[in-house]
Amino acid sequence: MDFHSPYFFGYLIGFIQLLGLIAAIHALLTVRTAQGSIAWAMSLLFIPFITLVPYLVFGRSTFDAYIKARRQANQEMRTAIGDLNWRPWIEEAVTARRSAAYASLRAMPKLGRMPCLANNEVKLLINGEATFAAIFEAIRSARQAVLIQFFIIHDDDLGRRLQALLLEKAAEGVAVYVLYDRVGSHKLPTRYSNKLRDGGVQVKAFATRRGWLNRFQVNFRNHRKIVVVDGVCGFVGGHNVGDEYLGKQPPLAPWRDTHVQVVGPVVASLQESFAEDWFWATRHLPPLILPDTFPEDGVLCQLLASGPADPQETCSLFFVEAIHAAEERVWITSPYFIPDEAVFAALRLAVLRGVDVRILLPSRPDHYVVYAASSLFAFEAVRAGVRIFRYEPGFLHQKVVLVDSEISAIGSANMDNRSFRLNFELMLLTVDEDFARQVEDMLVADFALAREISSEERRNTHRLQQLGMRIARLVSPIL
Repeated sequence: MDFHSPYFFGYLIGFIQLLGLIAAIHALLTVRTAQGSIAWAMSLLFIPFITLVPYLVFGRSTFDAYIKARRQANQEMRTAIGDLNWRPWIEEAVTARRSAAYASLRAMPKLGRMPCLANNEVKLLINGEATFAAIFEAIRSARQAVLIQFFIIHDDDLGRRLQALLLEKAAEGVAVYVLYDRVGSHKLPTRYSNKLRDGGVQVKAFATRRGWLNRFQVNFRNHRKIVVVDGVCGFVGGHNVGDEYLGKQPPLAPWRDTHVQVVGPVVASLQESFAEDWFWATRHLPPLILPDTFPEDGVLCQLLASGPADPQETCSLFFVEAIHAAEERVWITSPYFIPDEAVFAALRLAVLRGVDVRILLPSRPDHYVVYAASSLFAFEAVRAGVRIFRYEPGFLHQKVVLVDSEISAIGSANMDNRSFRLNFELMLLTVDEDFARQVEDMLVADFALAREISSEERRNTHRLQQLGMRIARLVSPIL
């Protein structure tokens, strides 16, 4: 090829257009949703110079080879767990089915791969100081094993405090396992992990890039947050490990987030979820511990683990089922509000049934394109009768669902396409009137610090802003 030829750039443009056409056909054949297929295909056809590389990195969301490999690894892991006589939970699971509130979630027993279990003690942890104080206290008491999984770990003050504590426990002979997402923790320096390894901590980065053709594939991210200590005490929620989660980094400070501490049979489910991801990364099982005794009474809990290798779109269907189950109210908090058609339809139907539907969103953006798309969906929801609020003191990152007077769910899943179909997520479903009342009190306090979006606000939005929102919505299925 003569680079000095006057036809060179013509050939180059034609070649890129051809690649864009091929990629667009591939998107139509492989992307799970019609919206995502259209968004990718149109952009690849008309602006391939801009979208080819993003499609290579973020597209090809079904990634069939990965899904097949992941499912095979999960089966191997469950076979290995079966050899350990895992899941002796029949009595608790049968007890759980007697709950009238849980019975309203008719699809949940089949949707979740793990059973709903009775006799759990659950504690609500509001914001970072309470969350990490409880996590660090539990780790200090560890005698056998500590399992830790976060989407993001930073090498900052909080990260180094965690590192020092884990090294201390490893020196005492405690088995310590740390799993972090390679994409979410891309800023984590190698020296941080190496110091943990040198101190006897088992450390792995979760990645889904297998094979040369998929070396740039970063679409599937492990967004789960898990801490389990000695198989007895577990933690799940929205916090990652970083100073911003303690509200120490403006302009998003103060940071609003929620975690849950749990003791009881459902901690075994947390261990199984961790084991599934650890087995994928290493092909080895971490230590799995079943306590000799459980609380004699307590909360019904079901751990809902979801991911792109699921046979169904577990996370999206969970939101649909929870909204459909609501008879009096459904309150949801999420940093991002980009619902798919099924979830948005469920919200509209709930309004028509007379359900009190409220959604709490942040008033400050951490990702501007996502915030713009979320704003347009928020305006459309308001027009449909959904009450939308924006939390004003700082950035709202919690992921909480409250249905009627007994059902609540707290975890890592956002209301967007990435959580619905691309990320590995985790939600702890609880069925208990007392705990739901605590969640209600927490959300009432949050709503008191928020302003409600009115119909007039949409009409008063500048036309250029509305245009930006609509452009952002076009790419929302692939955000």
